[in-house]
Amino acid sequence: MTGISPCVAVWAGGISCPVITLFQATSFRRSIPAALALLLAAGCFGGGAASDAADAKPVPASPTTAPTATVPAVVTPPPAPPKPKGAADPALRSFYEQKIAWKACEDDPATKKKDEGDFNCGTLKVPMDYTAPEGKSLDIAVMQYPAAKPDRKIGSLVLNPGGPGGSGQDFVKYGFSEFDGVLHDRYDVLGFDPRGVAASSPIRCIDDKTRDKRNAEDSPRDPAARKARGEESSKEFSAACKEQAGDLLNFVGTRNQARDMDVLRGAVGDTKLNYLGVSYGTYLGSLYAEEFPDRVGRLVLDAVVDPAADQLDASVDQVAGFERSFQAFSADCAARVGCPLGNDPDKAWQVAADFLDGLQDHPLPTQDAGRKLTSSLGWTGAKSLLYGDKDQTWKLLREAFDYGIKSKNGGALLFYADNQMGRDKEGHYDNSQDSRTAIRCADGAAAASSPERIEQILAKLRANAPRMTKDTVASDLEGPGCEFWPYKTPEKPHVIRAEGAAPILVVGTTGDPATPYAASEKLSKDLANATLLTLKGEGHGAFGRGNTCIESAINAYIVDGTLPAAGTKCETEKKKK
Repeated sequence: MTGISPCVAVWAGGISCPVITLFQATSFRRSIPAALALLLAAGCFGGGAASDAADAKPVPASPTTAPTATVPAVVTPPPAPPKPKGAADPALRSFYEQKIAWKACEDDPATKKKDEGDFNCGTLKVPMDYTAPEGKSLDIAVMQYPAAKPDRKIGSLVLNPGGPGGSGQDFVKYGFSEFDGVLHDRYDVLGFDPRGVAASSPIRCIDDKTRDKRNAEDSPRDPAARKARGEESSKEFSAACKEQAGDLLNFVGTRNQARDMDVLRGAVGDTKLNYLGVSYGTYLGSLYAEEFPDRVGRLVLDAVVDPAADQLDASVDQVAGFERSFQAFSADCAARVGCPLGNDPDKAWQVAADFLDGLQDHPLPTQDAGRKLTSSLGWTGAKSLLYGDKDQTWKLLREAFDYGIKSKNGGALLFYADNQMGRDKEGHYDNSQDSRTAIRCADGAAAASSPERIEQILAKLRANAPRMTKDTVASDLEGPGCEFWPYKTPEKPHVIRAEGAAPILVVGTTGDPATPYAASEKLSKDLANATLLTLKGEGHGAFGRGNTCIESAINAYIVDGTLPAAGTKCETEKKKK
């Protein structure tokens, strides 16, 4: 997404702050698929969700033996009535009836475009465990950008920027201008930090120095050593999270976030939820529609994470998406005078990959005397710029390769890697990486794959991402996700229908590397009542790119409830200079 960036620093070499997605996706190491890198770096795979239980409560074992004695027949009692959900549950009434005590936010001197005193800040109280609401509660941090025309206000537009682990408050703080105009005229724009994220009971597992070391570490080339190191790293991280976060890990999954969002809806006095979710935010929106179909107002789901996807397949599709985007970027670069990758479009991608791989043996110096650009950091920095569009962030990526290849300076790619992973110029990290792992493991772990399945995946990788996974072997794909995580969850990937929900607008970008377009197509068909809007172009997410076709369609839906015609496709527009 363009135009929304939490970045406040400027690289010392003179490159301006990248205008890239706020949605922090998982960094990955070049030699293995994205899903496996999650296991190595964090002990977890992402997953879907199907259970109505608390996110990660242990699943009781089934009896292993049947009784041998004959027992008399019994009359089956009628099923119990369903437990009230949401606002209908008397035990949750106090949460739904609370009033948020809004006050002007404190101004952040690091931002120049807006006085944060123009926003309102408040706290929403929610139960930690929705099955025991009388127990511990959590404070959810909320930021409000009050409607510019309150006399014509429709209600509140709730946002989620993705991740998981992205701050909704930052979405408002740094992206407020994307809503100026008809959306801000008619809506209070609300961003909240989900439980476990940023200012809402943040999960922090490791300190900054340990995070620096983990992010910079290159995976061993030897498959056996790589697997051993991955397991060791996963155990260490899981133990640290259990020690630091304790029982909260059990309750940070997306289904509980959806319940929090419904409490927020009630607390601001809206009868329906109006919502814009991007990337992972589409998964949160989908679960909300499943949990509370009668409360769905106008939901926009942009850059879809498919809730029904097998997680290994989804990760392979993502790697293939980035390979395709790297190929497109490299060919575009090769057609330009002075391209650091050379001017042969058939070789430019290989030059880029070889350079990034070579950093494992020959890391580059950077503006930070104590840090070098490793292969892992180089790939993370380069990949982050593929989230943006062809006109802006591809230019930054060409410049970063130029500094790295021609000037032997890794500062630019390190800067973008830090920005992607939530590291500021003082060396402090936000908690996005820790919370991302916790939420993914609460949402469901991938099961261990059979040898036959692994061979299928390897064949798919070789066919669709041969350069990015050239060193991948079967042992990289073995073992279940979240294997060493302290809590297990019954959540599973599944198709979401949301029967009875109002019409939902699904948005997809054909060249999206992180959430391939096919997922948007599929969700629009899986949902009982949805329309697909398409942007033909590059980058992650369509909202906020300044595309008049996309913006007009989204605005008409959110403000007037008017859906675009089925099959609407918007062309990429040339940026105005």
